[in-house]
Amino acid sequence: MQKCILIFLLLFYSVASYTQSSTVRIGLLKYNGGGDWYANPGSLPNLIKFCNDNKIATIQTEASTVEVGSPELFSFPLVHLTGHGNIVLNNQEVINLRKYLTGGGFLHVDDNYGLNAYFRREIKKVFPNQELVELPYSHPIYHQVYNFPNGLPKIHEHDGKAPQGFGIFHKGRLVCFYTYETDLGDGWEDTAVHNDSELKHRKALEMGANILSYSFSN
Repeated sequence: MQKCILIFLLLFYSVASYTQSSTVRIGLLKYNGGGDWYANPGSLPNLIKFCNDNKIATIQTEASTVEVGSPELFSFPLVHLTGHGNIVLNNQEVINLRKYLTGGGFLHVDDNYGLNAYFRREIKKVFPNQELVELPYSHPIYHQVYNFPNGLPKIHEHDGKAPQGFGIFHKGRLVCFYTYETDLGDGWEDTAVHNDSELKHRKALEMGANILSYSFSN
């Protein structure tokens, strides 16, 4: 009887340990410069819930805020950056972010309108010899779980331009994915926040799920 109880306890703790270790965290990147890094407070929780509910991944229900220069950055497989304004990275933050990305981390940047010029300037500090390149529609990130044959969905109009997905590669691996002129983060929010349709909300979540799934598996 005691032997049976011992076996049961060993199995129980093995399963619990596996469940805990298989749960990943997503980081919300906090940066300096005055930009609203905290924009769209409901977006990541909604995206995480969508991914968990649809068995795409097992993610802790709340995203964790992490500063660019923090050593904690390396505990996240993916960090998300958004906002409308200025970003300024100091030398230590540049080095830390470069080490994170070249060491296996993934950065998703979503332009919430007004971020473009500042992000492009700062990412050039991180990868001075690399250029943001537009990903072809055939790239796996558009077909990871849900199929987007025409690339990113258009969620908000902004300047009326077509949405574009840009990337930076390190040794053949996509380390940074920049979603421009789409505003996925607004689409992840509750539909009432930005008066989005259920269809746009769903498409934004599906594309977000693709990004998370791709980053976890590459």
